[in-house]
Amino acid sequence: MKELFADAEQRMEKTVEALRREFAKIRTGKATVSLLDGVKVEYYGSGVPLSQVANISVPEPRLLVVQPWDKKIVGDIEKAILTADLGLNPSNDGNLIRVPIPPLTEERRKEMVRFAHKLAEEARVAVRNVRRDVNDALKKKLKDGDISEDEFHRAHDKTVQELTDEHIAAVDRSLATKEKELMEV
Repeated sequence: MKELFADAEQRMEKTVEALRREFAKIRTGKATVSLLDGVKVEYYGSGVPLSQVANISVPEPRLLVVQPWDKKIVGDIEKAILTADLGLNPSNDGNLIRVPIPPLTEERRKEMVRFAHKLAEEARVAVRNVRRDVNDALKKKLKDGDISEDEFHRAHDKTVQELTDEHIAAVDRSLATKEKELMEV
């Protein structure tokens, strides 16, 4: 049973971490390198993550600077950022690309908060699905006679529910932090 709970905890942790990575991609009014994580650049016939063909830095709170290692792909990088649908307008000077981060409108902030809520709800559902899987496994062990009814109820009521509550609380904390960050002007 310890393996079952360790596996469940690991799966729930991965769900929370995946949510945090998704939240990092949501644009706030500040520049962060993670904004460009999903950008793929056409390089020698294949889509390559931007971070593998260029150095990305944040010299100012509202500016990203992308410095490609190969100067020939400056145009390709600029095009990739434009087509990534991030609402960013890069400009290049032939050597590097400056990506100014425009301030968000109130409407856009609210839209992003709604999107963050949607992502958080998906994470909660994923955590609950792990709980369901563990409960099903416990019921099977009870049916097969591997565990007693007392062990089943103790594990079902305490351990599984505590794990679930703990990870859903982590999702809620991440959401509250991101929401505060998004609504900050």
